[in-house]
Amino acid sequence: MDISMTADDVMVAIKQLRSTGENLNKKKIKHSHPELMRHALHYFPDWNTALDKAN
Repeated sequence: MDISMTADDVMVAIKQLRSTGENLNKKKIKHSHPELMRHALHYFPDWNTALDKAN
């Protein structure tokens, strides 16, 4: 897998999606932002942990 995002980039992307009211459900993000999901799971054990860290 090509890692083109840092952990900080992942946090910024999640915060941006949250601020625009995007649904952050794992299935929705996996479909609409698959690269973000792949990178989040590279840096964090699961999607919920990534969401928690982005708070």
